[in-house]
Amino acid sequence: MSDMADSLRAFIQETFLFGREPDFSDDDSFLDMGLIDSTGVLELVGYLEDTHGVKVEDEELVPENLDSINQIVRFIESKQSAAAAT
Repeated sequence: MSDMADSLRAFIQETFLFGREPDFSDDDSFLDMGLIDSTGVLELVGYLEDTHGVKVEDEELVPENLDSINQIVRFIESKQSAAAAT
């Protein structure tokens, strides 16, 4: 597991599971599990922007980018690569 995935899992455990041990894989859907609601998405986005130095645009607030740990890691890495290329 990558450092980013580890930090995401720790954030989710602390913020949404209130310290309970997470019982899901890095590919499991947060929405399908009922883990994150619309308010939670905003908390997650704030965390991603603060921690990883990216700006999540409104049109990027879609499940394809933010619905599992692996999707988030790919999304953030692509944003960081795009920013480094400019």
